[in-house]
Amino acid sequence: MTFTNIEDIANYLVADGKGFLAADESTPTIGKRFDAINTESTETSRRDYRELLFRASGMDENISGVILFDETLRQASADNTLLKDVILKTGALPGIKVDKGVASINDSEEVLTGGLDGLEERCTEYESLGAKFTKWRAVIKIGENMPSDNCIEANMQALADYAKIVQQSNMVPIVEPEVLMDGEHSADACFDATSRCLNSLFANLESKGVNIKGVILKPNMVLAGQGSSSQLTHEDVAELTMKCLLENVPEDLPGIAFLSGGQSDIDATANLDALNKLGGNPWKLTFSYGRALQQAALKSWLGQSENVVNAQEAFSHRAKMNRLAALGKWAEDLEG
Repeated sequence: MTFTNIEDIANYLVADGKGFLAADESTPTIGKRFDAINTESTETSRRDYRELLFRASGMDENISGVILFDETLRQASADNTLLKDVILKTGALPGIKVDKGVASINDSEEVLTGGLDGLEERCTEYESLGAKFTKWRAVIKIGENMPSDNCIEANMQALADYAKIVQQSNMVPIVEPEVLMDGEHSADACFDATSRCLNSLFANLESKGVNIKGVILKPNMVLAGQGSSSQLTHEDVAELTMKCLLENVPEDLPGIAFLSGGQSDIDATANLDALNKLGGNPWKLTFSYGRALQQAALKSWLGQSENVVNAQEAFSHRAKMNRLAALGKWAEDLEG
């Protein structure tokens, strides 16, 4: 696949009905996922698991991009094919997570994502290895006196600095300002925090001269905290999320790929579908899911080679359901 510029890449990534597989779990994170299925996390087992996803039939029609961890971008499959080439054969593009995780801000509960040091050099290498896009995640918590203006501004400045560096390396930056679901906060509190983040983010992107037409936004949906007794319907989630986006996101952004952020498989699909059924938005609305695409496959696989086909079928089903949701054509009875 040949692209003239980053705008072409961005538009390809948000093609109708296609979304992202987030397979960029760090080694410690995927270790925890493997612990839950009594599987040892080794370089080989991590490769085998990710390879089964990339070779699943559900990749072809439903996935436009795969977000990878550094290890995976460099790995070869069991038959010695580079995993990035396995991905390319499905029509999807390989991407890479480039942030270095979070650290506390002034010993508080709030955190700032790091990784700007040496990013230009790393991006040059990743582009040479075949990555077409990148991802950087900012983590925003809701709680007493949180999120603070200082936390939001520091994280959104870092996202803008990251995006500028990535575009200079001819890759598309995915900017991910995630307002966490953790806590008992209301949906209104999430709406307020998300609005503040998006307002600051796009002001910083503009001030840094980032080409918005070559950026993809990966935000949370507007949800009540997981511990809240007042949960929203899918339709209410869609209406609040759309209101937040319309008030804060410029129209020339090509697409928005939502994170699942701890939602169940079905809720992540149903909420995306409700958003697309609303209509009236200037951007493509799609998915960039990790657990919400992988969880059923992981439970089917259990680290056993004889379970690969079942795991691929589970992944392919979820990918198809989210394709339909990205088109506003999903219905619960399709879940079987």
